[in-house]
Amino acid sequence: MFKKVIIKITKALDKFNIPHMIIGGQAVLFYGEPRFTRDIDITLGLEINDLELFLKIISRLKFKPLTKNVQKFVSDTMVLPVSDISSGIRIDFIFSNSEFEKEAIKRVKKVKYNGTTIKIASLEDVVIHKMVAGRPRDIEDIVAILSKNPEFDSRYILSWLRKFDLMLEKNLTTHFKKIRPDYI
Repeated sequence: MFKKVIIKITKALDKFNIPHMIIGGQAVLFYGEPRFTRDIDITLGLEINDLELFLKIISRLKFKPLTKNVQKFVSDTMVLPVSDISSGIRIDFIFSNSEFEKEAIKRVKKVKYNGTTIKIASLEDVVIHKMVAGRPRDIEDIVAILSKNPEFDSRYILSWLRKFDLMLEKNLTTHFKKIRPDYI
């Protein structure tokens, strides 16, 4: 059922020329180990002022917003959570406005998925997203992804982690080096 929803979303976003990329659990499934995921996370190359246009697309797709005050929720969180009415699958659309997200959307990996080309965040960008989130499940995902894919651009990852260290006052770079010291 997830494949069908992903294809439906991809076709609609492509039709309206909306830059996007699949992140989260669905991207981990592509690069890492099979695991259970309950939703689809998609970063959009849209600003918050494009919300009205996007709500029209959501309506055409037969998706239902999961929040009552959509404008306020999206303004506060930059996320529009919706549910596919026919399947009940949750989709989180993330409005991107950061330098990182714009760069990541440019670096998407285009993959044939049941005859449709979908856009998945690059392996490196999935790792960066997961490092910033930093939950135990995210760290497990990183280990699985990097174990299965030994060829990756560690300099790109470390460059962005250093930037996030400064912005978020975290120590992501050191933590990443502890996760995979053999690749640094």
